[in-house]
Order: sequence, then C-alpha cells, then structure tokens
Amino acid sequence: MTAQVGRLANRQANEALILGAGERVFARTGFNGATMAAIADEAGLPKANLHYYFGNKLDLYRAVLARTLHDWLVPMDSLRPDADPATALAAYIRAKMAMSAQRPDASRVFANELLHGAAVVGELMRTELRATVRKKAAVIDGWIAAGRMARVDATHLFFSIWAATQTYADFEVQVCAVLGRTEMTARDHERATEHVVGLILRGCGLAS
Repeated sequence: MTAQVGRLANRQANEALILGAGERVFARTGFNGATMAAIADEAGLPKANLHYYFGNKLDLYRAVLARTLHDWLVPMDSLRPDADPATALAAYIRAKMAMSAQRPDASRVFANELLHGAAVVGELMRTELRATVRKKAAVIDGWIAAGRMARVDATHLFFSIWAATQTYADFEVQVCAVLGRTEMTARDHERATEHVVGLILRGCGLAS
C-alpha cells in the first residue's frame, strides 16, 4: 500500500510539473508554436515522460485548460446561501486576483484559447462552467431577494469579476506600462486587489 501511495504521489507530482511547464510554453508560443520537446525542456523531464502522461500535445493542452478552469471554479465554493455576501464575494475576488498574480500564464493560455474560438475548451464552458455559474448566480439572487445586497445581474456580475481580475494577467504588459514598471510588484498586486474588491463590493451595495 505504501509503495502504491508513493507511485501515485510521484505521478501527481510529475503531472503537475508538466502542466506548469505547459502553461508557460503555451502562453509564450501558443498551441501551434509549442512543441512537446520545448515543454519537456521547461519541465526538466525526458520527452517520453510527457507522452506517457498525456499522449500528445493536444491532450496536454486540453489538460492545461481544464486545470485552469477547475482552479478558477474552486473559489466559488465560498458563495453559499448561508455565507455573508461581502465576505464571500471578497474571498472569491481575492482568490481570482491571487491566481492572476501567481499563475498569469494559465490565464493567458485560456484567454488565447477563447480569442481563437474556444474549439478545445468550448464544451467545458457550455457544461461545467455554465452549470456552476447558474448555481452560484442563484445564490446571489437569493441574497438580493433577502435584502442582503443591492440588486445586480448575478450572471453579469461574474463577467465583471472575471474581466477585472484576469486583466492583471492577460494585460500585465499594459498595466506595467501605465504604472512605469517592468513587472508588477507584490505591492502593486495588493493595491490592485484592494481596488477590485472595493469596487465590486460597493457596486453590490456592500461595505468593503
């Protein structure tokens, strides 16, 4: 049993290493420009390892996108009917901002996929993403009906949050140009996070 657990842990570690390398290479070169050899070099693993875990480049690309979407959806668990709206929305926004700061390449790969028609991730968006947004929009509508926050369009609130948080990854070059930076500092990310949290909460009639 111990050996089996060890093998599983090793597999998970290698998969995470490959997915992280895939994020960075796909973000730099796009799907067409990326090669399994370049991703293997980025991961520091033999090319054969990539094919063992993911088969081919399309399988790896699909896994990178699926992981990104999954990781974006997990923080939405804080949006529960019994939660405090301000606390829950702030936690969700902070989680999204943290991911933009810590894994900007994931957001850039996803954005590039959408800009090219979402041929690979489209089905996931029409199923898993749509179902989750409908479920969490119903929670927000419940808060509104109970007089716990201002009336907003719950579905479009999510679009606004995604746009505000992901811009710091997808358009970091633009942000840095305006701020006079070569890259965003931890203080820049903190300032941006407080701004986005406050802006969204005030728009929802909630104290920040």
